[in-house]
Amino acid sequence: MKVLVPIFSLLALAGCITMTGNYEVTAHDESGKELSKGKFLAHGSGIYTVRNSLCSVYPKAIVTIKDVESEQELEGESPYQCR
Repeated sequence: MKVLVPIFSLLALAGCITMTGNYEVTAHDESGKELSKGKFLAHGSGIYTVRNSLCSVYPKAIVTIKDVESEQELEGESPYQCR
């Protein structure tokens, strides 16, 4: 029984972060200068993989995530300050 509680908790959390849509992910510095060469596209929760990859390459970057169709930043996720 002790093992089932953490497993169900993880499954519930996985359902909370399921995302859909297509997003454009870019990295820039504090002055607004674009750091990445070009723009990266991600589908759904793939934004986290792209964001984390950009943060690995540019540790102090600010990452923006915009919906491709609406061109609006993804609320609660963008802008993201890499650490």
